[in-house]
Amino acid sequence: MKIHEKYIKRCIELAKNGLGTTYPNPLVGSVIVFENQIIGEGWHQKAGKPHAEVHAINSVKDISLLSKATIYVSLEPCSHFGKTPPCSDLIIENNIPNVVIGTVDPNEKVAGKGIQKLIDAGIHVTIGILENECNELNKRFFTFHQKKRPYIILKWAETADGFIAPVFKNKQQPVWITNPSSRQLVHKWRSEEQAILVGTQTVLDDNPSLSVRDWTGNQPIKIILDPKNRLDENLTVFNSDEKTLVISERKKTFTNENCRTEIINFNGNVAQEICAVLFRNNIQSVIIEGGARTLQTFIEAKLWDEARVFKGSNSFSAGTKAPVFSGKMVLDEKILDDTLLIFKSHD
Repeated sequence: MKIHEKYIKRCIELAKNGLGTTYPNPLVGSVIVFENQIIGEGWHQKAGKPHAEVHAINSVKDISLLSKATIYVSLEPCSHFGKTPPCSDLIIENNIPNVVIGTVDPNEKVAGKGIQKLIDAGIHVTIGILENECNELNKRFFTFHQKKRPYIILKWAETADGFIAPVFKNKQQPVWITNPSSRQLVHKWRSEEQAILVGTQTVLDDNPSLSVRDWTGNQPIKIILDPKNRLDENLTVFNSDEKTLVISERKKTFTNENCRTEIINFNGNVAQEICAVLFRNNIQSVIIEGGARTLQTFIEAKLWDEARVFKGSNSFSAGTKAPVFSGKMVLDEKILDDTLLIFKSHD
């Protein structure tokens, strides 16, 4: 393995520790190397807290080595004042002579400005090491800034004979298709994404909490599609401390101050309008766990990036058919008696 790739790979490994906690900031890892030895490393842990480069520099025990070292970072160092000072300034102040960067930051506040500031200071900058891997690491951040919408993950479970729900239900709760291990994985996924979205019928049928119960992590923002304001505020989904956005045709007032409405035209391009609402609310990623109609709306609008599909071993014989879509399969694995298939969009 080439030496630069070795250390950028380590940056990526470190950055993944921040998945689910850095929103709206990107995932970033950094290592500092002197004479082929890592002397410092760190990652961005939470928005408003020190960036990866700060943690890496602060972890170096002998600061005299910084003036002879190389700092590696998976994403271009920031060049602007936000909640924290610019990392490019910190690198310059510590006289670090070499900077190796995985990929350029797509945020227009940075977008090459950090690199230019380093070059202007006489620092040797290398760009584009494991660039594809670094872009994949921040697929949510890149999609948000480049496409002006969140990264969209579709998720559903279907029976062996292709149904996602039975014809009849006796109780207002989910009918499980998958095993407990698969359901725990879904809760892990929820903790990694910034928001979770479902439609009216899913809430009426299942009375879900849409929470992270079987995993430790952040609770996602809840997005509920309720065009006619049919949902009662006493339903479980509205009784929590998590921010909840109800997307409707008209305003609705909630007693829970964490809930509020956003208005769209449900006779237009619904998926596009929902994406615009999420973008305005600075939501970078959403996992859509809605019913067939909600999922199909995004599929037909070609507004999705991943589809995560569980196939259970049981059958319904009749009921609600699974969504119809086309994508590139990137994963096919067993989770006990379930099969998990992950697809990427062709677009």
